[in-house]
Amino acid sequence: MTITLTIKDYEELLKESKEDSTFDPTLEPDEHLDEMPKHLGRGYYRAIEIYPELWLIIVDKEYDRDIALKIPESNHPLQFGALALGMYTDTYGQVGEGYTFISGGGIQRKADSSYRHSQRILGVDIIMPPDLLRTFFPGKDGEMLPQLQFLGKESDWQTLIYPKTNPVIQSVVLQIINCSYQGTTKRMYLQGKVIELMALQLAPFLEDNKVRQLSPRLKRDTIAKIHYAKEILQARLENPPLLSELAQEVGVSESTLQKGFQMQFGTTVFGYLTNQRMEQAHQLLHSSDFTVAEVANIVGYSHLGHFAAAFKRKFGITPRECFFGKTLVSGL
Repeated sequence: MTITLTIKDYEELLKESKEDSTFDPTLEPDEHLDEMPKHLGRGYYRAIEIYPELWLIIVDKEYDRDIALKIPESNHPLQFGALALGMYTDTYGQVGEGYTFISGGGIQRKADSSYRHSQRILGVDIIMPPDLLRTFFPGKDGEMLPQLQFLGKESDWQTLIYPKTNPVIQSVVLQIINCSYQGTTKRMYLQGKVIELMALQLAPFLEDNKVRQLSPRLKRDTIAKIHYAKEILQARLENPPLLSELAQEVGVSESTLQKGFQMQFGTTVFGYLTNQRMEQAHQLLHSSDFTVAEVANIVGYSHLGHFAAAFKRKFGITPRECFFGKTLVSGL
């Protein structure tokens, strides 16, 4: 039998479990421990702030029953995750048994996560504000590397990807979990290992940038597939496919799809989608009887505030101002 819980339910259960737990003398001042609710299974979440606003979460848990977690739409930080043991799935992909995940900063879509009973989940999560990434991987100007900017969407939909794992990644995960150092030495060791893990997960995107610089041309049939992908996005603004689904549908890899959009349209796939949504919204606000909320829904935004923020970034005025006929700020 599967137990279905909302994230709020789950957090309340963790809070109750923490109140009933005894003090752990091995915890250091910058660490927190949440034990699994006993009627759900066994295990813990160990959270360590190894850098200001950067949290390392070590997870070791096993459920007694199948668990389904309902995840609501919400603001989400940048998160990297990888498992040494076990596997779970969510609406958009799989973590473990060959895959890690990177959950970009931005607006998280609704999703369901599923865990099988009697399966040990052992791994780590790295959670931090997206802007902190430039501290570890800065460009020449000190800002975030251009090829990593897709990980910080602020008020737009987040990027969610599932990079493949490898023995090196799994080795780093185990080194983090089995760290035997204490105090400042432990903190410094974990800082280095966290940066190493992020670099390993980001390597395909950093390497793809080098390939783009060395091989700027695309084959004719690849260009045709990129334009076909553009047409699919235009036809499905309200409910667009995931990047992986779009790449599979047109017959190219995700990296080729991203590279093709940059070369053909001067923006990422997500950037193109957002631009088309805003153009359609502007047209509807000027030439139809739809309300601002209705227009937001038509172009795929369930949160009116997120729609308004994206619209103002594009045109320099709010959707409501556009609706009442105010002149656009030219050049924005």
